[in-house]
Amino acid sequence: MDEASSSSSTIRNKNDMKRPQTTAAGLLSPINDDLLHNILSRLPALSFASAACVSKSWNQICSRILSRPKLASALSLHPSPKAAVKEVIEKVLAEPIRPHFVVANIGSGFRLYDIFRLISRKLGSSVPFIISTSSGIIGRDALTHEVKEVKWGDVCGDGSDEDCSIPAKDVNYGILLTVGFVPGLKVDAIPLLRSTKEPREVLLDKFIKDIKDYTASVSGCTFPVAIMMFGDGLINMKPIIDALDYSMPMETVIVGDERGRFLYRSGNESRNVCGSAKYFSDAVALIFARDKDKPSGIGDIQFQIALSKGVSTVGSRHKAVSVKENHCEHSTWLTARREGHPETLDGQQLLNDINDELEDYADSSDLYIGVIKRRNISMGSEKPRMITSLEFHGVVGGDDEYLYVSGVGIKTADYFHFYRSDPESALSSCNNVSLSLKKLKSDEDSKHRRHISEVFGGFMFACCGRGESFFGRVNVDGSPFVENFPGVPLAGIFCGGEIGRGPSRLTGEAHKDSDARCNMHVYSTIYLVLSYTPLPLEH
Repeated sequence: MDEASSSSSTIRNKNDMKRPQTTAAGLLSPINDDLLHNILSRLPALSFASAACVSKSWNQICSRILSRPKLASALSLHPSPKAAVKEVIEKVLAEPIRPHFVVANIGSGFRLYDIFRLISRKLGSSVPFIISTSSGIIGRDALTHEVKEVKWGDVCGDGSDEDCSIPAKDVNYGILLTVGFVPGLKVDAIPLLRSTKEPREVLLDKFIKDIKDYTASVSGCTFPVAIMMFGDGLINMKPIIDALDYSMPMETVIVGDERGRFLYRSGNESRNVCGSAKYFSDAVALIFARDKDKPSGIGDIQFQIALSKGVSTVGSRHKAVSVKENHCEHSTWLTARREGHPETLDGQQLLNDINDELEDYADSSDLYIGVIKRRNISMGSEKPRMITSLEFHGVVGGDDEYLYVSGVGIKTADYFHFYRSDPESALSSCNNVSLSLKKLKSDEDSKHRRHISEVFGGFMFACCGRGESFFGRVNVDGSPFVENFPGVPLAGIFCGGEIGRGPSRLTGEAHKDSDARCNMHVYSTIYLVLSYTPLPLEH
């Protein structure tokens, strides 16, 4: 190499050293935060999660994008489990979201464990997750975005094909998947356990203690803001809901499905007892508790419930006279007298009176007695407290000796009314719910309010006796929510026993015996409305 070439090479090397290096960070640096915010907010959830790990500045922008709570929900009626899960997963993860909890509801045509495994593969193994069978699903179709109310038959015994006697033509295929992001709250699944050594003993005290201990550990108080319950249909949920009602303040909202097979996964591995040799799980609760370490700038999430009742009273009030319990059949035999009358009536006389009131309405399959029960209830070593409740018992039949009703726990001298399912009452009640939600929406739209609450999602628990066959037209139960909040995610199921308990309902509706609490309903729909109030802007 000659001297001129050597000098030229030296100059080029020096110039190369002075030239800025082109790196990934260098390419991205000209993008301003507003543009980057716009780009990242359009990413699907998995890509969004990866983007949040690129750098500290990207993570901060991603946190600003997801600074408010979010619910994502979709349903699929595809008969293939893999295809159905793929459809709903792609839909709920189509936008940025960080799963804090997952709820899935399926038809009897799908196996619980298969769907549980498929969803866990996509959403990870650390997110609290409950999957249950239901009598139908309500939500938006993952492909068409159309709101659908799909009602099936009875829930299969355990969600498995080989143990279910449902004919092939009646098998129910479908899935509803809901993913929630709730900053400012902590969420976990806590099971109600039963010892395999003492199979008759439900560990109810432990269940209540586990809920209180978890809530205290994450929020600093012992009471969660909301509880979503799923029972397995093989146990009586009444004592469990009574215990929760006794132990929790009225500010704690409790909703759920009394009867439906389920699987769950808790964020605390010690609570995951599926396949355990020590315990069975009879029910599971999804617990929502305030986060004591809530990040700055995060507002508050509210849970409000509304009730659309579907029964109306028939005839006079009665008083139980003779009461016998058949524990093998979990039923009660009773006689009664009308209030103000001395004559004791047997089952046939009671039903004859009701049929006269209903103008020979002979079908007793949707007849109930609503019993007012005043009972002393206590938990552990706590002092007993008198609680007055309204409990419904289905009328099975009657003869010249007794009236036969489902369930136990009725005592001599308990008062009760007859109730019947009533589509007109249910429709009127739905309209009342709609008006209440309309008022909630108008408050949301109000410009003069300083702190505006925004509805970001809703859950529904509707009696499996409702739906198109009950009302004579489709989509009645979902209409109050959908019409008032058309773009807001809604996830609902038809269930075999709807649970609803909380502070003042949006509708303010009550049964005739309004002084009594009613936490387990019949022919009703429970609406759980989730709203968010951001912190006021600093001036």
